[in-house]
Amino acid sequence: MTSSTTMAAFSGSANGQLSFARQVLLALGGSLLIALSAKIQVPFQPVPMTMQTLVVMCLGLAYGRNLAFATVALYLLQGAAGLPVFADTPAKGIGLAYMFGSTGGYLVGFLAAATLCGWLAERGWDRRIHTTAAALLAGTSLIYLPGLVWLASLHGWDKPILAWGLWPFLPGELTKIAIGACLMPAVWSGFRWLQARR
Repeated sequence: MTSSTTMAAFSGSANGQLSFARQVLLALGGSLLIALSAKIQVPFQPVPMTMQTLVVMCLGLAYGRNLAFATVALYLLQGAAGLPVFADTPAKGIGLAYMFGSTGGYLVGFLAAATLCGWLAERGWDRRIHTTAAALLAGTSLIYLPGLVWLASLHGWDKPILAWGLWPFLPGELTKIAIGACLMPAVWSGFRWLQARR
């Protein structure tokens, strides 16, 4: 597939290239957005839903693989340094102690998911609802796979890992995929409309 301009590059410069300063600002802003999304819980069944996985993947779609990787890596470094950027911090610990707990695998998955979504966006997958949904589904899989493996390694492979770490969250994740699949193409349509009006 051919390479496409990412949303950040399209909206941020005339030639489709982002300056280093703008990339730094986007990474800082993105890491803050991920942290904020971890703190907001939306009432949902069977468990409350945060918007964190959606934000991580949509940043990947908007930024492209390299900037998305840098943004999520910055977020993880902030958490490792002891900043209360993760869900349930500082109540359930901070820093590396939190990162090596039950959610550690999911945090690694954030990095993989954002990078994959960014790579797919560079190939135009964020322009249409069905391809955006496919990208978000792939990204969600990359979040939960290392998360579940990490849970099993901590608590034992004989434990009901899927019941703990996947099934309760699946309705929320599917809802977020639907939201993102509608949102990203709509933003692209808005950009094109604005460009046509110039």
